[in-house]
Amino acid sequence: MATVDTAPVEPHAPPAQPVPPPQPRPLKATAPQPRPAAAPPQQRSATAPHQHQSATLIGSVQRAMRLLESVAGHEYGAPAKQLARETGLALPTAYHLLRTLVHEGYLRRDKGLFFLGEAAERLSSSGAQEKRRSTIADALAAWRDSIGVPVYYAMYRDGEIEVMCVSDTPGNPAVEEWADFRETGHAHAIGQCLLAQLDEETRRDHLDRYPVRSLTPYTVRDGHSLLRRLDGMRRMELVVERQEYALGTVCAAIPITLGTTAATMAISLPAHQADRLPAAARQLQTEVGRLLGSLALSISI
Repeated sequence: MATVDTAPVEPHAPPAQPVPPPQPRPLKATAPQPRPAAAPPQQRSATAPHQHQSATLIGSVQRAMRLLESVAGHEYGAPAKQLARETGLALPTAYHLLRTLVHEGYLRRDKGLFFLGEAAERLSSSGAQEKRRSTIADALAAWRDSIGVPVYYAMYRDGEIEVMCVSDTPGNPAVEEWADFRETGHAHAIGQCLLAQLDEETRRDHLDRYPVRSLTPYTVRDGHSLLRRLDGMRRMELVVERQEYALGTVCAAIPITLGTTAATMAISLPAHQADRLPAAARQLQTEVGRLLGSLALSISI
């Protein structure tokens, strides 16, 4: 604990000399000082709104962030009334904040529904990006330990399949990337899950750049077969792949669509534990759904 030194600077200083009594001074008449003039009414009233605005600024930001998180939790978008209800805001307040967020580009509005906007990318400073990575990594580690499987997070960004984070243990190692994940999206659950979320034009563009090729005897044979498979998948359907990328490994991927962002969480298991895959995937799906609201900004930016 800090201490305060109250000892004199010179412990053995000589005794103080006596001070002579003050000499009387002649009195001098002084004119009364004028009292300061009162501020004009417009100046007096200008302070109150300024103080009120400062006092409510943080609350407005908090309400806007709650709206952003709520919007991010709806992959198909959500109307203003639903967002106001979920965030506990009065509808006029929600409308005002939503219009502001749309104007600034953080949200976009389409047919009465609100989605995350492109300007959210402005949040990708190094510090914020590191925070988002830490949030995702912590969530993956928790799911890895509770389910007992390696967990992967990937997204489709700038025309590429990117595995952003992997959480595994020596006892449950991740699949070895023996062939570039970006070039072999047709063969693994992560890639198939992301490709299934893309529109047809973007999907065909990807396959033109990275044509289908066999990696194992179980890999889809050609691009037409893959497109038929992807077209047959229901939106947000769990994707399962068995030894198509690596012999002896089975995988499952959960689609996550936030606005225009295509992402996925996935797991893998040795082929001899394939019977565990459906239950483990359902457990991950439940866990992701429970935390999706708090992870939305981390995933979508």
